[in-house]
Amino acid sequence: MHLDHTKLASQLLQPVVAAGAAIMRHRRTGFAVESKADRSPVTAADREAEDIILDALERCEPGVPVIAEEAVSRGTCPSVGSSFFLVDPLDGTREFVAGGTDFTVNIALVIDRTPLFGIVYAPAHAQLFLTLAADKAGELRFSPDADPAILTRAEASPIGTRVSDPERLIAVTSRSHRTPEDDRFEADPRIASCRTVGSSLKFCLVARGDADIYPRLAPTMEWDIAAGHAVLAAAGGAVTTPEGERIRYGKAEAGFRNGYFVAWGAAEPIPART
Repeated sequence: MHLDHTKLASQLLQPVVAAGAAIMRHRRTGFAVESKADRSPVTAADREAEDIILDALERCEPGVPVIAEEAVSRGTCPSVGSSFFLVDPLDGTREFVAGGTDFTVNIALVIDRTPLFGIVYAPAHAQLFLTLAADKAGELRFSPDADPAILTRAEASPIGTRVSDPERLIAVTSRSHRTPEDDRFEADPRIASCRTVGSSLKFCLVARGDADIYPRLAPTMEWDIAAGHAVLAAAGGAVTTPEGERIRYGKAEAGFRNGYFVAWGAAEPIPART
């Protein structure tokens, strides 16, 4: 599949914002919270946002497989080839249910097991992050109720990772999925400060140069991280295992589950102390 970042972004910008608008409408009017088989929460907002995105992907890229969180939870999981989309229509459902603001709409395109295109939209913050090219990422700011005509004229501001001081790192960690490993990581004297943030926004903060490192020392699913991974990589960062190995996607045999990872503002992982 040939990837044209500009064309794909223009096709998906309005559907992503529409999905965000649907989520915010449910936030205003109220929603019931259900539990999926894995005991994670799901709401009508998750499902409506996913329907909007799936319809858009079918229109703009028919025939490209889509692995979408809520469809997979219902048993719908197409076979993937060298190219496929990963969709998390509402990343940070726990944050959303709790009344927080750090939740996002995520779409990623994976080619040859690497996420090369990504959009992350945080409707409550009116922030959208996306890949503009293989080595360029950008940020747009508009609310979920923005006029569609404005979206077609929007120009992204470029973002990029910062040069880190390896002895004074700024970290971002998960707000809803804390583990003892996170506590041990934050005790490293090289971590000067740490901020807890929900959803894939953590990748975007590193991509924008607001933080240096995001460790995730707990399992995740591929659709949770692919869009943020793509944005960070385009901004000059990297996502690896804690041992520095590349994260690969399309792990159907593992149920699309990831192991531990670390997102870095640097293109190469900062060596561990020995």
